[in-house]
Amino acid sequence: MVQLRRDVAAAFLIALALGGCATPPDPTGQNDPFEAQNRKMFELNETLDRNVALPVATFYTHAVPHPVRDGIHNFLTNLNVPVIFANDVLQGEAKLAVDSAGRFIVNSSVGVGGLIDVAAKIGVPEHDSDFGQTLGVWGVGEGPYLVLPFFGPSNPRDTVGLAVDNTVADPLFWISWRSSTYFKLGRTLLDVVDKRAQNINAIKELEKTSVDLYATERSLYRQHREAQINHGTANLDNLPNF
Repeated sequence: MVQLRRDVAAAFLIALALGGCATPPDPTGQNDPFEAQNRKMFELNETLDRNVALPVATFYTHAVPHPVRDGIHNFLTNLNVPVIFANDVLQGEAKLAVDSAGRFIVNSSVGVGGLIDVAAKIGVPEHDSDFGQTLGVWGVGEGPYLVLPFFGPSNPRDTVGLAVDNTVADPLFWISWRSSTYFKLGRTLLDVVDKRAQNINAIKELEKTSVDLYATERSLYRQHREAQINHGTANLDNLPNF
């Protein structure tokens, strides 16, 4: 427990330091003063995606029937609803919090443990909410644009949010049982495959139409996060899930 607290605190302090330290001028106006380093990390992530994530996701879409993939996606999404609910509450979004609680109860029971998205069928659609977004709602600035290894587009605020959502905010993080480590690792890997499989065509289209894929992803990510923080209605439905 002590080590856990130290790890979370360390992640928090690192992100704050990155956000608050002096940064070089950014002539692009894209809040990307570390563009040279970010592009190197972007290239590394692209290499890993081409050689690992994309082949696995492509095999997954061909080997696993669509209804089964939908069930897996619904199950993984349902597991994350408690984190979404907590952030809805922290953001003061009462209606969204009620929707999240309702989705979890309905899908966990009538939806057979979340395999079937019954809530969406009765008019309660899925929505996302995370601690990075919560910090933005509270007025915390994004800090400089960052590209994280494996995780991709981010910033210091969202890095803190990612650490919190995947540790202390997740009820399953606090629960241990026999083979729980394998379950949590399997959940994480399957979630990566599921997200990549759902975005195969969208990312392929971005790669085909973008003169500079790095700049395109940077712009889309910042627009997407701004819309989420403001609970806007920007037409971002067809963007990849960054």
